[in-house]
Amino acid sequence: MDSGVIEGGLNVTLTIRLLMHGKEVGSIIGKKGESVKKMREESGARINISEGNCPERIITLAGPTTAIFKAFSMIIEKLEEDISSSMTNSTATSKPPVTLRIVVPASQCGSLIGKGGCKIKEIRESTGAQVQVAGDMLPNSTERAITIAGTPQSIIECVKQICVVMLEVSSPPKGVTIPYRPKPSGSPVIFAGGQLTKLHQLAMQQSPFPMGPNNPGFQGTRDLTIQSFCRNKVQRGMDASAQTSSHEMTIPNDLIGCIIGRQGSKINEIRQMSGAQIKIANPVEGSADRQVTITGSAASISLAEYLINFLVLIGGAGF
Repeated sequence: MDSGVIEGGLNVTLTIRLLMHGKEVGSIIGKKGESVKKMREESGARINISEGNCPERIITLAGPTTAIFKAFSMIIEKLEEDISSSMTNSTATSKPPVTLRIVVPASQCGSLIGKGGCKIKEIRESTGAQVQVAGDMLPNSTERAITIAGTPQSIIECVKQICVVMLEVSSPPKGVTIPYRPKPSGSPVIFAGGQLTKLHQLAMQQSPFPMGPNNPGFQGTRDLTIQSFCRNKVQRGMDASAQTSSHEMTIPNDLIGCIIGRQGSKINEIRQMSGAQIKIANPVEGSADRQVTITGSAASISLAEYLINFLVLIGGAGF
């Protein structure tokens, strides 16, 4: 598809999330914010830069497609200028390519790669850019990074074609997208390297947690901290907890392994901790999701659902 379709789509609101190192972000911001202010004014795009003293920062570009790609082009030009400036006193004989990363929902990466890698190969050949889709999701998210390297024009053309794929009706994001949020350097990660048992002990100190994907609080914060556990504490009677019922969840295929674990170790541990029966439906041809049915008391269902959501949130890491 011609990338001009995107540029001409003035009624399409587009969002591009860039993952950059702190030094690169400082250059984009400029002295007293002058550079990013100029980009906002000249492009008409909304440009938001994540806060925090982090090694990495997220730059979010949002707005009509024409505004987005104007702002994106200005960012690429700035990165190109920085590379040229760094070459002034360098002994290198060739200038390195401009390199950046964009983040996209992991559930859309299959459409971007294509069957047998045909789509990503087509994008590489038509744009001249080097494109690499990360195999693993970014920490505590359901997003992956796509690294693009090349000349400014090849990168711009490459991102346009990626956006065409992302906007196609046949490849919308599946399930809840948990955005990547860079952590400050040296900051502790809740439960990093811990055992699921520790999470269970903490959960049992509270009442059941209705933390499913349809819960507005889950979608609004998605940051699971001890403080949020306490705020979500719910008092329930023993009679209500004793009643047996069923609850269904939908988990994207590419995340189901996070809750199953090696040889079913994680799902079995969740069953033992929660006391709930958990059944994962077989894959359905043509479906990108798997159905998970949880049966038990209200308390056991809530705990099982919470533990499943937590494992999906962290991508199964650390256990």
